[in-house]
Amino acid sequence: MGDMKIKDWFGVNLAELLSKKISAGYPGFNDKAYIAAVRKAYSPLEYKDRLALHAIELNNHLPANYEDALSILLDTLGPENPEETGMFTNYWWIMPIAHYVQEYGQGSFDLSMKAIYEITKRNTGEFAIRPYISQDPKAALKYMKRWAKDKNFHPRRLASEGLRPKLPWAKKLTVFLDEPQPVFDILELLKEDSSKFVQKSVGNHLNDMLKERPKPTMALLKEWAKSKHPSTKWIVKHALRNLVKQGDETALKLI
Repeated sequence: MGDMKIKDWFGVNLAELLSKKISAGYPGFNDKAYIAAVRKAYSPLEYKDRLALHAIELNNHLPANYEDALSILLDTLGPENPEETGMFTNYWWIMPIAHYVQEYGQGSFDLSMKAIYEITKRNTGEFAIRPYISQDPKAALKYMKRWAKDKNFHPRRLASEGLRPKLPWAKKLTVFLDEPQPVFDILELLKEDSSKFVQKSVGNHLNDMLKERPKPTMALLKEWAKSKHPSTKWIVKHALRNLVKQGDETALKLI
């Protein structure tokens, strides 16, 4: 996004870009009304509220039926992102679509989870998925267990990143803090992942969990530290980085 503030990418410029993409597959889209609505309201808003504004106006100007509207939006996504970067550069314009799913799709759980899967292969579904995890944790875990084994590294990353208790710009996810084992079971599937993108997410996830549930998380890391697999060793080191800086004896021994 260059030297521009992140909020500057989510004004009228984005409305115009999305309008072109939507109208190409849905000629009935009232692009002028959508752009005008964004232009009228966006200026005083910060990033999160601008993102929400776009989702609101997409909802106002797309078919009222969620399935129909979602199909139109998914048709704009284009090719999958082949890189571990680009989520917030080349594919930043997808973020309002993810927010639309986050806000308006909770009555269509399976349809929305499948949409999040497609979105995350271009941008990220880590924010959109959180209300669905809270809504039906068991059902969400079934999807994420499947994604943890996906051939595409983006869904594999989402299996970890979406379950992190803390994310910037996101409400804290508390549903698994009392009993973190179901989440640890997902992370077990990722501990030898070849993608650094996935490894970083797992390490960051466990770094979060060390602050929330230190005893069970440290017990997990002690087991992982016995591994000779380079990916697992890197994840353990990344997860313990803050404790190492603090001179924690257990963390220092594990790495």
